[in-house]
Amino acid sequence: MISQTAHVTMPYHRLLDQASEEQRGSQKIGTTGRGIGPTYADKSERTGIRIIDLMETESLPEQLRWTISNKNVILEKLYNLPPLDPEAVIAEYLQYAERLRPHVVDASLKIYAAIQDRRNILFEGAQGTLLDLDHGTYPYVTSSNPVAGGACVGTGVGPTMIDRVIGVAKAYTTRVGEGPFPTEMVDGIGQILCDRGAEFGTTTGRQRRCGWFDAVIGRYAVRINGLDCLAITKLDVLDGLDEIKVCIAYDIDGERCEHFPSSARTFARCEPIYETLPGWKESTADCRKLENLPQAALDYLKFLAELMKVPIAIVSLGASRDQTIIVEDPIHGPKRALLDADGQPITVGG
Repeated sequence: MISQTAHVTMPYHRLLDQASEEQRGSQKIGTTGRGIGPTYADKSERTGIRIIDLMETESLPEQLRWTISNKNVILEKLYNLPPLDPEAVIAEYLQYAERLRPHVVDASLKIYAAIQDRRNILFEGAQGTLLDLDHGTYPYVTSSNPVAGGACVGTGVGPTMIDRVIGVAKAYTTRVGEGPFPTEMVDGIGQILCDRGAEFGTTTGRQRRCGWFDAVIGRYAVRINGLDCLAITKLDVLDGLDEIKVCIAYDIDGERCEHFPSSARTFARCEPIYETLPGWKESTADCRKLENLPQAALDYLKFLAELMKVPIAIVSLGASRDQTIIVEDPIHGPKRALLDADGQPITVGG
């Protein structure tokens, strides 16, 4: 199903996105070039085309002719690009409308009905906290709100209906595109993590930048999203390393800082303060229980949980579905589960 209030990315959005990014030169943001930003700009400007508009085929041509005539002025005068043919775009998107029509629903109503039936509902957010338009490393962000609260806005579900918020974090840090990255490793280890973790962007195939785990960002994500528990993924990528570093704070112009700075310029000046832990010289890929993990791996997980003050509910050790250790059921399990000094699960509270 597809929500009738979702906005449609049009051909001019893609052209404007690519042209704008190219014109930025050294100030480029690192967008995907798929037209996402201009789509959201039109949404805010109240000139966007929604799925429901696409369904209203009698009024759609007039709406598109007006919009494309305005966009053509920008394409021609600002970016020296050829104009779009409104009639060709209209014909193409009228075909899309008929293909999509059987799948278009009032998503908020559908979800609400499922809630009334007491069904389990999972909202999965794309991207990450630091790419959030309001709370990320602005301007090196996406055009939406991928933080947990964005699920309520995007789906039309009230915040009181959300039972738990599960944070998904890799055992190290990655970023795709431009923007400051204090723990980025430009040496051989960074490339090792990239190769082992297959760190290439899902949408564009761009190589992700890799760095050590940043607990300052982690604590910020816990706070901004109201996380109940964590799912730590790709722990196996760290297999075989002699030592593993974790950023516990920043040095900003000689002063220690343990909180994420809102200014991207300040963030760019942050020097990571590391704590070094021993690595584990064995594979974790075949581990299926917590007690199967090497002690150093258990110590690493416990260290992360203590730093971020949030329990680890899931540990992922590979791309296969069965390469997962469930420390606690994140949906039906106890509200608070932690790893003790030996890396074993303990329950705190109820």
